[in-house]
Amino acid sequence: MAEKFKEQAVIISQEEIAPAIYSLWIKTDKIAQYAKAGQFISIYCDDGSRLLPRPISICEIDKEDSALHLVYRIAGKGTAEFSEKQTGDHLSVMGPLGNGFPLKGKKAFLIGGGIGIPPILELAKQLNCEKQIILGYRNSDMFLLDEFKKQGEVYIATEDGSVGTKGNVLDAIRENALDAEVIYACGPTPMLRALKNYAAENHIECWISMEEKMACGIGACLACVCKSKEVDGHTNVHNKRVCKEGPVFLAEEVEL
Repeated sequence: MAEKFKEQAVIISQEEIAPAIYSLWIKTDKIAQYAKAGQFISIYCDDGSRLLPRPISICEIDKEDSALHLVYRIAGKGTAEFSEKQTGDHLSVMGPLGNGFPLKGKKAFLIGGGIGIPPILELAKQLNCEKQIILGYRNSDMFLLDEFKKQGEVYIATEDGSVGTKGNVLDAIRENALDAEVIYACGPTPMLRALKNYAAENHIECWISMEEKMACGIGACLACVCKSKEVDGHTNVHNKRVCKEGPVFLAEEVEL
């Protein structure tokens, strides 16, 4: 069984890096030592009326200082509460949770869309291969761009065409005539569905990190199941738990 811990993390720093997008560094006792690219943590609210933790993907891992970098969007009262935290404050966190990305040595597309962009950064730092990074934003309110440029060639797609290719990440791939042997992607379901189809058509290995609403975060409640190609040994039906068997899946294993 993978190691996971519940602990009181200390906030190192926090800042708003785009409208309603926050960059948060936390100091942990053990979580950062075991974390892998593509995993997530659950953060608990101080407000007792909000019982369920909020899952947030890991953006960067600093094992030397036992620190984690999280980048999240305010999506409700829970994340709004987190955004008000200051340096030195504490957060109750559990992790690392889920399964991360496998590290292949093949020429790779690293693709992030929206708030699915942050977990791709640690992967970009860990992969030792030729990397082409394709990031999809709504508009010119971009984040983490400088950090990604340190890791490889970056291509941008924006929905409004204000920066880079007008359209989505696949439009950027086609416009720049890019090719790869493996795809790693995290983002909204329509993007992942399109990339799964693109990978199948072009015979490319494809790994996707799925976004689903979660409750317990540890696989007990079955709130985040997705349909799978194979029968799940836990439920004996065609389901997989995104928080437990995922969030990273081989694209052909799941239905989108």
